[in-house]
Amino acid sequence: MTKTRKLTLTAVFTASSFALMLISKQLPAPWLQGGSITIASMVPIILASVLLGTKWGLASGFVYALIQMMTGFYLPPVTTFWNFMAVILLDYILPFTCLGLADVFVKLTKNKSWSVPLSGAIVTTLRYIMHIFSGILVWGAFAETNNVIIYSVSYNGSYMIPEIIITTVALAFISPIMKKHLSI
Repeated sequence: MTKTRKLTLTAVFTASSFALMLISKQLPAPWLQGGSITIASMVPIILASVLLGTKWGLASGFVYALIQMMTGFYLPPVTTFWNFMAVILLDYILPFTCLGLADVFVKLTKNKSWSVPLSGAIVTTLRYIMHIFSGILVWGAFAETNNVIIYSVSYNGSYMIPEIIITTVALAFISPIMKKHLSI
C-alpha cells in the first residue's frame, strides 16, 4: 500500500472518529468536567492501527487528540503551567494517541480470532488509566470525597467503562468481517 493511500485512509479513520464523537455530543451528558459516552468513536482509530500499522495508528490518534482539544477543551482548575501541561498530556495527547498502539497488542496475540477486540480493550483501558492520573493530579479539586483516587476512578469510570465495553463489542462484531476480507 502506498504512503499516499495510508495517509488518506488515516484521514478517513480520524474523520470517522470525529463524526461518531459529534453524533454522541448531541446526547445529554452529566459529566461537568468533560468526558462522554460515544457511539464507538475510538473504533476507527484502533482500526487505523490494526490495518495500517502502529505508526499510522499513532498519527491518527494524535490528530484525533488535537481535534478533541479544539472542539471540547475544558479549562482545568490549575494554577501552574506544569499542571496545565499535565491536563493537555493526560486528558488529550497521551490517551487518544495510545489508541494507535492497538496493532502492537494484535501482534502480541499472534492474530487469534479475539486479538482485535482484546487489543481494543487494552488500549481503551490505557486511555482510562491516563484519565485517572489526570483526575488525581489535576482535577482533584472537584472531588466530592476526601479520597481523590476514588473520585478519579469513579468519575472517569462512569464514562470510560461503558466506552471500553462499547469499543470492545463493536470490534468483536467488525473483527470477523476484517479477517474474512483482509489478511489480518
